[in-house]
Amino acid sequence: MAQTALISVSDKTGILEFAQALHALGIKLLSTGGTAKLLADAGLPVTEVADHTGFPEMLDGRVKTLHPKIHGGLLARRDLPAHVAAIKEHGIDTIDLLVVNLYPFEATVAKPGCTLEDAIENIDIGGPAMVRSAAKNWKDVGVLTDASQYAVALAELKAGGKLSDKTKFAFSVAAFNRIADYDGAISDYLSAIDFDASIGQPAPKRSLFPAQSNGRFVKVQDLRYGENPHQQAAFYRDLYPAPGSLVSAKQLQGKELSYNNIADADAAWECVKSFDVPACVIVKHANPCGVAIGKDAAEAYSKAFKTDPTSAFGGIIAFNRPVDGATAQEISKQFVEVLMAPDYTPEALELFQATKNRQNVRILKISLPPGGASDWDNGRNAMDVKRIGSGLLMQTADNHELSIDGLKVVSKKQPTPQQLQDLLFAWKVAKYVKSNAIVFCANGMTMGVGAGQMSRLDSARIASIKAEHAGLSLKDTAVASDAFFPFRDGLDVVVDAGASCVIQPGGSMRDQEVIDAADERGVVMVLSGVRHFRH
Repeated sequence: MAQTALISVSDKTGILEFAQALHALGIKLLSTGGTAKLLADAGLPVTEVADHTGFPEMLDGRVKTLHPKIHGGLLARRDLPAHVAAIKEHGIDTIDLLVVNLYPFEATVAKPGCTLEDAIENIDIGGPAMVRSAAKNWKDVGVLTDASQYAVALAELKAGGKLSDKTKFAFSVAAFNRIADYDGAISDYLSAIDFDASIGQPAPKRSLFPAQSNGRFVKVQDLRYGENPHQQAAFYRDLYPAPGSLVSAKQLQGKELSYNNIADADAAWECVKSFDVPACVIVKHANPCGVAIGKDAAEAYSKAFKTDPTSAFGGIIAFNRPVDGATAQEISKQFVEVLMAPDYTPEALELFQATKNRQNVRILKISLPPGGASDWDNGRNAMDVKRIGSGLLMQTADNHELSIDGLKVVSKKQPTPQQLQDLLFAWKVAKYVKSNAIVFCANGMTMGVGAGQMSRLDSARIASIKAEHAGLSLKDTAVASDAFFPFRDGLDVVVDAGASCVIQPGGSMRDQEVIDAADERGVVMVLSGVRHFRH
């Protein structure tokens, strides 16, 4: 018996060519509505589903494939005599290949001003039902839900006249995944609608936090282990990743990335791409240990490395500019775990290939977001999620960017233009340092970083100690504190270390006491009005 393919697609990319190839192989074509017209207009012999079932499409196309002749043909097991006898008794022909993609619900609700009616009408019913039937009966039916599968299917059909079990199973898994993604998108959209607040509005009012959250991620790779060798791990990406994000990286050299490599690489990449000018960020254990800007990548690296050469050993290095030979020459003098940049010159790649431990140097190429550092919605997560016992904490991501216009000078002493630039630089770095964070900076370079301490005083002292060990002077530096100073003692510590200007959010009950202390010590104090806790 000749094979039959049922084709019903919303996205018609490549479908005509695929149907022509199926016809050439002697496969009968069965189709619906617009797809059937497309095939018929191209001269292909195609049977309309309505003619096949003997029942017309109705309810504006809402009902067309929900019929026993369709689902019986998809669900009947060929290896069970009772199934074969049942469909024969009712005049049901088997369907061997199902080619379906669904109404474009995700694309519809992503459009500005999408109405609830538009969204509802783009919820596919017959498509998912057919896909589930075919996917359940995968041993007998091949189900294709994406144009990328057409070539694979054709190659096997041409070679052996049928799809292999391995391919049919893979298609079945992909089909169920597509249905899960589709239903998840519908649930996310409808769960976020505030019905009462939407009355009278053309587009429904939606909450940032839906009543049910349906995370949808695709596995990139299994990892050797997690944070520690006794933990198992894998790396997943968003279903629709943002351009310029770490998951878009292409690895050019080195062994497989580890769980900790990926976590640290993300911290470095997020920080470095926030700068418009040439910048370098060195991260160790999720904290920047050196950040600098320069006239080019080489100068930025040299300055960043000077901040804390000890911690930079075995660190993660990120650039927002291509790495050239001169920069590669300097980097190759140190041990580095991961290197990231938008591009590399041939000379730079040759240098890294020539290093003795080249397999230990993982080199990643990542394109910057199209909008650059000024486009904060590009390549950044809109939401942050933290797993807790049997639950999730969800929040909008900390994508706040501070400008000079957003600063409030509260000290009697006014900042110089250079101090303002240093304060903004220090503030940008502090955002990526674990709390409690204290960051000393000068001339576009970190001079001392204190991170992740229970006491802000300890963070300030650690930053001073690191600067001393690196042979750096903190005289006339700018200091950023990611949260307010609860007492004046924190300010006294950074001023004693050499700071001449300080930026902090403000908001403490003792703000005035701290401001008075700044005036007493003769330093500049600027409030950002924004806290940057990073736990």
